[in-house]
Amino acid sequence: MFSNITLGQYIPGRSPLHRMDPRFKLGLTVAGIVLVFVANNFASLAVSAALVLTAAGISGISLRQYLKSLKGILVLILFTAALNLFYGSGEPLWQWGFLRITTGGVSNAVFIAARIVCLILLSAALTYTTSPTQLTDALERAMKPLGVFHIRVHEIAMIMTIALRFVPTLLEETDKIMSAQKARGADLESGGVFQRIRALIPILIPLFVSAFRRAYDLATAMECRCYRGGEGRTKMKVLRAARGDYLALLAAAGFAAAVALCNIFLPFLR
Repeated sequence: MFSNITLGQYIPGRSPLHRMDPRFKLGLTVAGIVLVFVANNFASLAVSAALVLTAAGISGISLRQYLKSLKGILVLILFTAALNLFYGSGEPLWQWGFLRITTGGVSNAVFIAARIVCLILLSAALTYTTSPTQLTDALERAMKPLGVFHIRVHEIAMIMTIALRFVPTLLEETDKIMSAQKARGADLESGGVFQRIRALIPILIPLFVSAFRRAYDLATAMECRCYRGGEGRTKMKVLRAARGDYLALLAAAGFAAAVALCNIFLPFLR
C-alpha cells in the first residue's frame, strides 16, 4: 500500500544532476516550482513541463521510478482533476441538475492535473539525486541570512532533513505493521468510514512506539558522536560550484524567459 510512496528516497548515482551543487539544485527546484505555478496557459505549462522532463532525463533515474512516485498520489491527482471538471465556462458537455461539465472545466482539469504531475516529478528529481547530508548543507546555506536574527539555522535544517529522510522509513514500517495485522486476521478494508478508522488504532499505536524508539536511538547515536549543533563545526565536503551548475542556472533562466513570453503573447491557449 505504501511501497509506492517514494518521497525522501535517495538513489545513488553519477549523473550530471547527482554531481550538481546541492545549493543550485535546491534553488533551481524552487524556481521550477514557481514557474509551474506562474504558468497560466498550456503553452507556458508545456515549457515548464519541458524543464521538468529535462531535469528527470539528466538525473539518470529510470522512468519506472518516477512513475512509481506518481502512483502513490494518483488518487489525489484524479480527485483534484474531478473537482475542477465542474469549474469552468464554455459549451456544456454534460449536465445533471446543478452539476455541469463544460469545455472550460475539462481544460481546467487537465491543466491542474498536469501541474500537479510536474510538481511531483520535480520534487522527486531533487530527492532522488540529493543525499540527506547534501540537502542539509543546501538548506543551511539557503537559510544562513536568518542567523542575523539569532535563529539556529543548522538545527532547523537538520530537523527538516531528518523528517524528510524518515518518511520512507515510517511508511515501510506502516506497511509491515498492516501486513502483520492482516496475517492475524485483522480486517482493514471492509466496513464504513468509522469502522476503517477504528481498525487503524492497532496500527497507529505500534507505529508511534516504533517512531519514538527510532528517534531515541538516533538521538543517542548523535550524542555518542559528540554532536552539539552547528556552531564551530566544519564541513567534510566543502560545497563548490562548477561550470555545470552555472550552465544549469543559465538554462533555467532561458526556460523562465520562455514561460514569461508564453504568458504574455499566448494568453488565448488557456
